[in-house]
Amino acid sequence: MNEALSDLRRSLVSWRLWTLLGWLEIRQRYARSRVGPFWLTISMGVIIASIGMVYGTLFGQKLSEYLPYLAISLVMWGMFTSTVQEGSNAFIANASYIRQVATPKFIYILQVPWRNLLILAHNIVIVVLLLAIFGVKRWDTIPLVIPGIVLLILNATWMATLSGILSARFRDFPQIVAAVMQVAFYVTPIMYKPEALTKYAFIVNLNPMAYLLNAVRQPLLGEVPSALTWTVAIVMAIVGWTAALIMINRYHKRISYWV
Repeated sequence: MNEALSDLRRSLVSWRLWTLLGWLEIRQRYARSRVGPFWLTISMGVIIASIGMVYGTLFGQKLSEYLPYLAISLVMWGMFTSTVQEGSNAFIANASYIRQVATPKFIYILQVPWRNLLILAHNIVIVVLLLAIFGVKRWDTIPLVIPGIVLLILNATWMATLSGILSARFRDFPQIVAAVMQVAFYVTPIMYKPEALTKYAFIVNLNPMAYLLNAVRQPLLGEVPSALTWTVAIVMAIVGWTAALIMINRYHKRISYWV
């Protein structure tokens, strides 16, 4: 995997380029808007408030517990799924650059998680506000959020890499990714808590996305993630990045012809 590792290393060294590309994408999206990217925060806040009131009442949940749970779940899931889905078009959207300039291919992937991290920085305001209103249960678990977010980003990035390569070769693949992520949203405990699935607990136990979310969500809710949660998240990152590097190493030179 020498070529793939070399491409990744040169991309990381060129961090100014992919951070600029990610930032420009957000600026262009909200050009001439007075509120700018904070429209993302406003829309996310409205969604959380609406779903929280309706589903909190249907599930008989205390809003003081359910709203922070829902906000953390939706904000983190939004960052994860956006990274994977936008990664599907990372090479296709930058086809003109790829065909004209000999740049490392990982540059076009890395701008995707960076762009979604900037969006996360806007949406995390909602989580902080709700925790300030309803209180933080345990301060000693808060630092565990950092490794949880790192693992969430690492796993989202290798998925974006694989989907980007496959989408460059097979143009129907982005639609498949979107459909899979939609199904994953419903089978992952985001709008409901895992204990709600009493007879179907295996849906959560066998869902790797649930472990990735728990690595971030539980520390913010005053819980310490289990050893199984950390193990699943770390193993997924190692196996996934190995597969992504193998794919980049094998099809690195073909991407320019596919796009």
